[in-house]
Parts: sequence; C-alpha cells; structure tokens
Amino acid sequence: MAKKYIVQLSSEERDELKDLINTGKVAAYKRKHAEILLKADISSEGDAWNDAQISQAFGVSISTIERVRQRLVEEGLEAALNRAKPTKIRNKT
Repeated sequence: MAKKYIVQLSSEERDELKDLINTGKVAAYKRKHAEILLKADISSEGDAWNDAQISQAFGVSISTIERVRQRLVEEGLEAALNRAKPTKIRNKT
C-alpha cells in the first residue's frame, strides 16, 4: 500500500531535528518523534527507512509512526514533535 503522508524534510528542518536530538534536556516523546521523522525522510539527505524498520529500531508502533507523519504533513513540524491534542471532551460531573 502506498503511503499517504510522505516525509520530505528541508535541510533547515533536518538540522533542527538533529539539534533537538543532541540537546541534553528534551522530553523523551519529542526526541522519539524527531528520530522517527529523520528516519522516515525520503529526501536525498534522508535515510528513507520503511515503517517496519523504524518501529523495530525505536520500539514504537507503526500507527504511531503514521500519526507523526500525518501531523507533519497536515500541521507542520512543531505539531509533529508535540503530543496530539485530545479529541474527546470529558464531562465534569
């Protein structure tokens, strides 16, 4: 099946992600999302790993990889690095 959301990072985006990974204090989920995006990058400088390789290397599910890619394409780099906003609203009673 062809991927619906393709990751093609610019050199500036790639540098930003590499800096984030090499930073001492950053949330674990942010570092993981940055690593996922770098490995999924299909541009000439990217690694172009498939989802199974990324899943095995970083211990995340394929659906997590798909969601991170989707957020990058639809909402941008910041949204892809951060956690998704909750979609359900809980009743306060």
